[in-house]
Amino acid sequence: MGFEIGGKVINNRLFVGTGKLPDYSLIKRMYEELKIEVFVVAVRRINPEKDKGYSVLDFIPKGATIMINTSGARNHKEAVKIAFIGREITGSDWIKIEISGELKYLLPDNEETIRTAEILVKEGFKVFPYISPDLITAKKLEDIGVCAVMPLGSPIGSNRGIDSEILIKAIINEISVPVIIDAGLGRPSHAAKAMELGADAVLINTAIATSKDPINMAKAFNYAVKAGRLAYEIGLPEEREFANASSPLADFIKSID
Repeated sequence: MGFEIGGKVINNRLFVGTGKLPDYSLIKRMYEELKIEVFVVAVRRINPEKDKGYSVLDFIPKGATIMINTSGARNHKEAVKIAFIGREITGSDWIKIEISGELKYLLPDNEETIRTAEILVKEGFKVFPYISPDLITAKKLEDIGVCAVMPLGSPIGSNRGIDSEILIKAIINEISVPVIIDAGLGRPSHAAKAMELGADAVLINTAIATSKDPINMAKAFNYAVKAGRLAYEIGLPEEREFANASSPLADFIKSID
């Protein structure tokens, strides 16, 4: 089932980053074979003059949605500048705010992200802020008018999965805008778990791009996202502390006495 986000109806809840792809032609295959619709593009990787004939933009089908990424920005001023450049180059107003104040863990600067969101929402962008999982930050961004919030599962490229489940679950439960889990999901099972928690979508880059077979890895994540979402919509069974027999024992034991 599709969902409305950023003024569009998106049918595939798996969003894919393009930054580490070994071959941009994989984008078209993901779009056509797997029906992936949203591709994230870092503005700093686009040089319209230098990349003529081999720009990532040349490989993104017209029907796909480009989400601009401000990765590399260290503060709100840099992020806003990158956003405007990205919109001019791509024609897309979907913007992922990614601001990292330090280089070891690449954790989002939530305070600078809020400042950026305030500016870009007023400028007509469809804003998707990448944040460390914090409910108060998520609520402030919701009040500003962002299209979604994107809490990290774990640090970028770590492949650790969801380290802060309780914090992410609080965001999912308490805000009304979509929640997209971004960063750190290294296995299809991580994506399925994110969807089972109630996330609206996931964004995957490293796990797909650095695999031995990016297309089939994307396919695996695609299946996992669909399975996790379906399980969430059906309703997951309650966890129990003790065993609960699948077949009644009392009548069976009585019959053999």
